[in-house]
Amino acid sequence: MDLFPPDRLPLVPEAYLKAHKVNHPADSRFRTCARLLQALHREAAGWGIGTYTTASGRRRKMGHLVSVFDGAAGANFLNRDIQRLARRELAYREPGAMFEERRLYENLLSSTPLALNLLGPIKLDRNLAEAFVREALPDLAGRVCSVSFEHSPGRGDPTFTDDATAFDGFITLRLDDGRKAFIAIEIKYSESCGEPEPRMRERYDSLSASSELFIDPDDPALRRNPIQQMWRLHMLGQSMIDAGLYDAGAVVVIAPRLNDQVQRAVSQYRTHLAPTTTGKASFINLPLEDAIAALALAGAPDMARAITTRYVDFSPIHDLI
Repeated sequence: MDLFPPDRLPLVPEAYLKAHKVNHPADSRFRTCARLLQALHREAAGWGIGTYTTASGRRRKMGHLVSVFDGAAGANFLNRDIQRLARRELAYREPGAMFEERRLYENLLSSTPLALNLLGPIKLDRNLAEAFVREALPDLAGRVCSVSFEHSPGRGDPTFTDDATAFDGFITLRLDDGRKAFIAIEIKYSESCGEPEPRMRERYDSLSASSELFIDPDDPALRRNPIQQMWRLHMLGQSMIDAGLYDAGAVVVIAPRLNDQVQRAVSQYRTHLAPTTTGKASFINLPLEDAIAALALAGAPDMARAITTRYVDFSPIHDLI
């Protein structure tokens, strides 16, 4: 008999959340469980607990944060190669790239270290990268040219979105037919697609119409949460094709299946999309679990298991309940 429904996580009793120092009433059900899962990993590993400063100036311990010492020692990265890659990416980041170093090193809940843990192995191994793309996105399989993080073709450049919008991960390829292509990746872990909405710009309106990606490019829903970020990322991807940088590409959202807020937002966004035609950036929902499976099939099963354990295996939560 299956005691734990595979399509949902539990409502965790407040006493457990307080005991593990992860009580945060504003959290969604998924974020609550994800925060608790990271606290349990920290405790099992013996890492010191980290703190943050509240708006009132008080220092508060939080179970999903590791100490400065353990963060610097690489707690947030699944092996030493990824830890070294993270340091290199920080040192050589694009001008204007937004890396919050404390979140990267000390926040186990952050999606930035997840991006490095998931995509770092394919940056370090071209053969693995090409095999990963064949497994995850076979329509874009080809010769991988580069893998980068926090990438934008031009922050503030009116050729594109005229803002600081960037992709968490970015893969460039040469397809078998010779076309230049990209895979632009947005990674969500516990986020809810409810981040502060940016100031609307005239460039957004013109791109929304000229991109020909949308059924109604003037629809106000595109400009509001929970889908405004997907709208901006998709337009950024299309603007790179229109500018002649690439011949084809896809904007890919990677998030856990059980993060229902992100999955609902993706489904809502897709209802606004016009039928895909040649020369248009496609929009793909790739569940995190499928991306991990593709990494395993590509030749990195040990890394896939480590990512699964750290981020999407919630059996420690079920055992606790």
